[in-house]
Amino acid sequence: MGAECQYELAQAAYVKLTLHALKHPASAVNGLLIGRLLDGASSPAVVAVVEAVPLSHSRAQPRRGPLRGQGLAVVGYYHANALRGDADLPAIAKCVGDHIFRYFPRVAVLLVSVASPDLRH
Repeated sequence: MGAECQYELAQAAYVKLTLHALKHPASAVNGLLIGRLLDGASSPAVVAVVEAVPLSHSRAQPRRGPLRGQGLAVVGYYHANALRGDADLPAIAKCVGDHIFRYFPRVAVLLVSVASPDLRH
């Protein structure tokens, strides 16, 4: 995991994962980050995250066909803790990140923190 890497998070993906966290303020939420490696030969490598797919509190599931056809893959995972100010990445998030790493070595594991005290408890 020592390769230097930059991540570009598309606005639509950012909005989706933030709204997912805000919609369920009393629960931990998580999801997959979908994207592609833009240029693995550049230094640092650049990973573009174009979509966020909520997993908990949602029936949405990523579809494999359209992802592969567009050169997209699961490039990461996001997690928002139930408690505001909880900056610890839970063990399950680490396990999911490790699993994605097997298929995409430049995996991003994103801990989402919603700072507004009246939006998350």
